[in-house]
Amino acid sequence: MKGKIAAWVMGILLALYLVLVANRALSLMVSGDAVGVVMGVALFVLPIIGAWALGREFLFGASAERLVRQLADEGALPGEDLPRRASGRPIRGAADQVFPAYRDEAEASPTSWRAWFRLGLAYDASGDRRRARHAIRHAIELEKSERRGSVTG
Repeated sequence: MKGKIAAWVMGILLALYLVLVANRALSLMVSGDAVGVVMGVALFVLPIIGAWALGREFLFGASAERLVRQLADEGALPGEDLPRRASGRPIRGAADQVFPAYRDEAEASPTSWRAWFRLGLAYDASGDRRRARHAIRHAIELEKSERRGSVTG
């Protein structure tokens, strides 16, 4: 819950920053000075990119949270039996030992969003955030495809 609140606070602060930058960009663009107009256009592009990135991250978080709830309801989330640090993060050595099972499951079932999501959680527990996000994004896409297939099929 703390993570969700922190994400929303950071999102609101970023949105405020983007509004302020866009306001400054408009001021520069209407200044009439050639350098000001060019700087204003450049500054106007940055908030658009920032808003896109912010939206994409919030969608990722909402989709990942939905899949966690679904796996939890199915009783298919990986067990919480890994030893943990005081911060709550799994101890990396223990996570590394169970990682091959999740990797093998994803390799054996390449179209299973459940296997890919569990692999993403295993990557995260092992400290590889980049691969964790990639695997979870892949799981989200597989789940969307599965949902579309069950709706139309």
